[in-house]
Amino acid sequence: MIFGGIRKMTLLDYPDKTACTLFTIGCNFICPFCQNSSLIVSSGGGDKYLPGEGAAAYDESNNIQPVKDSEIFDFLKTRTGLLDGVCISGGEPLIHDDIDDLIDEIKALGFLVKLDTNGSCPDKLEKLINTGKIDFISIDIKNSKKKYAQTINIPGYDISPVEESIKLLRTNTIHHEFRTTVVKEFHNSEDLCSIAHWISGASTKTSSGGGLIKYYLQKFIDSEGVLCSGLHAYNDEEMREFNNIINKIIPGSQLRGI
Repeated sequence: MIFGGIRKMTLLDYPDKTACTLFTIGCNFICPFCQNSSLIVSSGGGDKYLPGEGAAAYDESNNIQPVKDSEIFDFLKTRTGLLDGVCISGGEPLIHDDIDDLIDEIKALGFLVKLDTNGSCPDKLEKLINTGKIDFISIDIKNSKKKYAQTINIPGYDISPVEESIKLLRTNTIHHEFRTTVVKEFHNSEDLCSIAHWISGASTKTSSGGGLIKYYLQKFIDSEGVLCSGLHAYNDEEMREFNNIINKIIPGSQLRGI
């Protein structure tokens, strides 16, 4: 496993838990609004990316310095009994074949494990759920079905894996949430309503929380780490208006970043 960094303390990444966050290198999406672009930059300069190649997307020409496994676990051992859990984020953690082994080692130290994923690897996700290796899942829903390929910058992308992952969570009792980072250049109210209908229509079976769907609209924040420059956030009032609309489809939807 190749790690791009560690956030040693967070009260936000794992709901209602104190945790740290591990960032894996490599991603199979190329979202222009990605906040962690250094995790997917390949060799050959800042304008080339390697979707689907996982750990191969890292090389020593990147600005980011990898963190060794030994450093990660030396740190975690000092936090047993102090932190509740570990959030595994990225990049996309599920493109790594050794993700199971990583989680086993973390669980052996007594931590809860939360996984952040883009939902593109439903088979791996289902295996982790069925084996009880993870305790909480966050899936980033990038956009409406018709704008998915454009939003992740992969022409012709087949969204069926994402659809499978959504259905998997909606028919399972594992704690989970869905979230969308809202960017002016990619999202409007029609898109967000489409996402809400997509999530809520994935299944009528009871999921965690007695059937309550946890859906969050996240305000885009521009920074040096964003993959493409020149993107814009909606203002707070516009975000609240979006959430009011979404609440009519998914009661209890909430805002983050405001």
